[in-house]
Amino acid sequence: MTTDGAVPGLLRERELAAALEAQGYFADEGLCTAIHLALRLGRPLLLEGEPGVGKTEVASVLSRVTGLDLIRLQCFEGLDSGQALYEWDYPKQLLQVRVAESRGQDVGDLYREEFLLRRPLLRAVRAEQGAVLLIDEIDRADSEFEAFLLEFLGDFQITIPELGTVRARTPPIVVLTSNRTRELHDALKRRCLYHWIDFPEPDRERAILRMAVPGLAEQAAAGLVGAVRRVRRLPLLKRPGIAESVEWGRGAMALAEGGSPWPVALRRALGLLIKDEEDTRLLLAHAEEVFGDALAPAEDVFGDA
Repeated sequence: MTTDGAVPGLLRERELAAALEAQGYFADEGLCTAIHLALRLGRPLLLEGEPGVGKTEVASVLSRVTGLDLIRLQCFEGLDSGQALYEWDYPKQLLQVRVAESRGQDVGDLYREEFLLRRPLLRAVRAEQGAVLLIDEIDRADSEFEAFLLEFLGDFQITIPELGTVRARTPPIVVLTSNRTRELHDALKRRCLYHWIDFPEPDRERAILRMAVPGLAEQAAAGLVGAVRRVRRLPLLKRPGIAESVEWGRGAMALAEGGSPWPVALRRALGLLIKDEEDTRLLLAHAEEVFGDALAPAEDVFGDA
């Protein structure tokens, strides 16, 4: 990717922010700047933050905005280079050997393109029109796996000993995410543009909630956001992210539409906001303090559908 902007429609920060918002992603100024610079400079974008703040969705929305395919590499403990880069199709190679032997022919080269299994990183390098590559939860992979990524992240290329170096004609847009369960290596960070995504400000979270929960009144949305922010201040094992607040709003809305009073609907839908028994007990012990203005009158719950 050239530094003069190779991605259509993403040449300016304002255009980028508008494009993201049109796809339902409300990024703050800092995140917009980070995405903009990553695209303009052709650098991988490393996003850290607590679970549920919208890190993974950045790659998904960039795929929709650019029209490029989304390729996802989900990281996990024990992930190795073969699962991420490429593997040789040994059964197919063995079949080639047996067929050649049965016909009395020369086996030939068993390390050709036709025997190569493309895993996510190689698929991203080989994408003719480019692609959006999501390397999700890199902190879940073993620290040794990061070494396999350095050549790719630095030069968008992969070395296959039997075939040589494969370089991307059109460098992919690369988004890495981390929940910071462990510290990442400095060598990996140096190859990336870094941004920490925090929980959203109230105005932005209300905008997200109004978009994601059609028909929810402004007062009810504001109450929900206020309640979620108070929940996040409690000493919970897992603080709810944006995804949980949206699901809580949807669940409470569905129960309210079915006739459940709004305060009751909120409590009944808590399983969508809190996913731990100890956290649930703690929240219920602070129910009056937390819910506060979320307990809107029934007539104020439903806005324009």
